[in-house]
Amino acid sequence: MDKTLASQYTIRSSALKKSRRLFLNQDWQLYALLSLPMLYFLIFKYIPMYGVTIAFKDFNMFQGIWKSPWVGLDAFREIFLMKDFYKVLRNTMLLNLLDLVVSFPAPIILAVLLNEIRIKWFKKGAQTVLYLPHFISWVIIGGMVYQLLSTNTGLVNILLKSSGMKAIPFLTEPIYWVITYVGAGVWQNAGWGTIIYLAALAGINKELYEAAEVDGAGRLRKIWNITLPGIKPTIMILLIINIGHMASIGFERPFVLANPLVTDVSDVISTFVYKVGINSARFTIATAIGLFQAVVGLIFLLSSNYISKKVTDQGIW
Repeated sequence: MDKTLASQYTIRSSALKKSRRLFLNQDWQLYALLSLPMLYFLIFKYIPMYGVTIAFKDFNMFQGIWKSPWVGLDAFREIFLMKDFYKVLRNTMLLNLLDLVVSFPAPIILAVLLNEIRIKWFKKGAQTVLYLPHFISWVIIGGMVYQLLSTNTGLVNILLKSSGMKAIPFLTEPIYWVITYVGAGVWQNAGWGTIIYLAALAGINKELYEAAEVDGAGRLRKIWNITLPGIKPTIMILLIINIGHMASIGFERPFVLANPLVTDVSDVISTFVYKVGINSARFTIATAIGLFQAVVGLIFLLSSNYISKKVTDQGIW
């Protein structure tokens, strides 16, 4: 009996090796192409993870990572004793939550609207106009925002004053600044985000729309019953990814749009790391905050994926 099992195992293993060789011989070009992104992630994503040990050391750039003395969790204790850390954490979560509520649905709505346009030249022109802001630097966008929305010299407030209305402090009052921040993000990113949803919409079977028309369904009914369910998996995956980024925030946008009058809402983790960690050369603190962000982001990602799988049966894995 043992000899029979051993012979069966040998046959199966040899067949598996042959099938692997066959796949490699047939599709070696695909494996070669796949090796490039794998090398990219290995070199620029995984190997630099060794630098995370800086968070547990009293890092000295002259001694290097390896020779710098260990300090354990002292950096994390110092961070959690900083009052400003909780302020920037609150601001980061709040701004990301507003982005999620306002900015996340924007490309979905745009993609559905573009999908309903039947005039091809207008559709292509609209797509081009909507995509362009994504390629503009936040430095340029910040200059445009100041030129348009400054309290005294901004074009919008000049028009309001000339109409007998009061100037709106878009950039100097915290509430108006948050609205401006979110609005600028929608303007820059919404058009680019439609690309993914338009690709998902292209995969919906056109016969479903024809059948719905035969049944007398209107345009809104087709959007609700065919279009949105057709892109539901894409929506859920992107939603989970966005929730996973709740604890992290880009540097350029809050840094460019911020000013001393709105620091209570504009200071976020990325600008805090720049001021406390980089400007002061406290690399241990900067790395510890980055590690904290990564751990919190991982918790959000796993939790949102778990809830999504339970509620909608859709998830990343």
